[in-house]
Amino acid sequence: MSSLARPTNGRMIGGVCAALARRFGTSATTMRVIFVLSCLLPGPQFLLYIALWVLFPSEDKAARTAW
Repeated sequence: MSSLARPTNGRMIGGVCAALARRFGTSATTMRVIFVLSCLLPGPQFLLYIALWVLFPSEDKAARTAW
């Protein structure tokens, strides 16, 4: 498992699904389908996506601040 950082390549909107897919070892497409299907359920999915977009560092920023 890798760290949670939004990749610079392979992102569609903010890179959150791509970061989660990389972290959990699945494809980004699978993670995106899971997210879209979860939007059919009631809940704050879009707010969670925006919060993770803000909280996850971009891959290039994470590389610069690594120990």
